[in-house]
Amino acid sequence: MVTVSFDDVQAAAARLDGVARRTPVLTSRTLNALVGAEVFIKCENFQRVGAFKFRGAYNAAAQLSPEQLARGIAAYSSGNHAQATALAARELGSRAVILMPEDAPRSKAEATIGYGAEVVTYDRYTQDRTALGRALAEERGLALIPPYDHPHVIAGQGTAALELLKETGALDALIVPVGGGGLIAGSAVAAKALHPAIQVVGVEPAEGDDTKRSLESGERVSIPVPRTIADGQALPTPGELTFPVNRRLVDAIALVSDEEIVEAMRLAFERLKIVLEPSGASALAALLAGHVPGPPRRVGVIASGGNIDTRRFTELTGR
Repeated sequence: MVTVSFDDVQAAAARLDGVARRTPVLTSRTLNALVGAEVFIKCENFQRVGAFKFRGAYNAAAQLSPEQLARGIAAYSSGNHAQATALAARELGSRAVILMPEDAPRSKAEATIGYGAEVVTYDRYTQDRTALGRALAEERGLALIPPYDHPHVIAGQGTAALELLKETGALDALIVPVGGGGLIAGSAVAAKALHPAIQVVGVEPAEGDDTKRSLESGERVSIPVPRTIADGQALPTPGELTFPVNRRLVDAIALVSDEEIVEAMRLAFERLKIVLEPSGASALAALLAGHVPGPPRRVGVIASGGNIDTRRFTELTGR
């Protein structure tokens, strides 16, 4: 079984130094009063491509051979990993071909193309993107960088938590959105290495609780592709590589409704003056809704992304 160590996360941080942004950590007295804790928000919505995904995509792409880079890179993604891989390929003088669902947010598809990638579409509700992505890479001779099930991707994502904890010092809890599990796996590796007593809490949409069910059963469980506003977390099963890490290191999974996510998006906009996409707001939503065990006194929240266009943001938050 492939594992990811704290040394891998530290190596990724060195590789990303000067390439990825060291994103800000925000605090708010209003937020602290609302939840009864000291809260530190790691704003990955300010990362390159607008999401944490650039960390893992670049860390993986940077370790490809010159021959692999010359042939190109393939990826599959609903949006943020697509953009991240496209930009990483461009930064490294390569090219990218990205498999995206037909109903991916238009802004994410357009941004991916804008970074120079070719986009191929599929139906996320009837087709297996993993199988399609592997076939696409094999057919075209491309190096495949999956969105979470890759040790270099996991290690790269863990640098977000590494930066946060180096800035804040010890925290009682770290709250992280969960899709395929790459961000929380890397974050948990970093967090538990630095502060073994920290509670790592993952957050999923209530309609997409595949990781929660899997951790409770002790094995990966598949569910129908969930229909949720949190498109970056609309996955049917945890990752093959990420699940063993999360089973070992994640302490709890909280579930949030779409309505709770929207409330978190509103608060982030009105009080913190930042724009978060639904997946990017889910961890904050769990804290605001009182779904985090404890409650902790000092808590870190990873706001994982802010890729949402004006129309969609207004449609969701203006109700």
